[in-house]
Amino acid sequence: MDTLLVITHCPDEESANAIALAVIEAKLAACVNILPRVQSIYRWQGKVESATEIPLFIKSTAAHYPALEKTISALHPHEVPEIIALPVAQGLPAYLNWVAAETFQ
Repeated sequence: MDTLLVITHCPDEESANAIALAVIEAKLAACVNILPRVQSIYRWQGKVESATEIPLFIKSTAAHYPALEKTISALHPHEVPEIIALPVAQGLPAYLNWVAAETFQ
């Protein structure tokens, strides 16, 4: 099993909750942590921007990543949403097994 931590940021609670619920209901993720708002400063289309965003930490597997990315992209209000996946190199075996079991289809 190749566990992933997938990260995205949403502009508001409504989109954060919609994405979290959709990926859990579709069994594309075992868990989504919706974190408190953060301030992001970034460059977009040649300008420095600042925005308040809500980070999502999504626990999934490599096998589910393509469908997870598609679902996030479809529900996310941004033209180019941040969607990055980090491999989980190590973790409590029971937890990693739970992630795999909850995303099994």
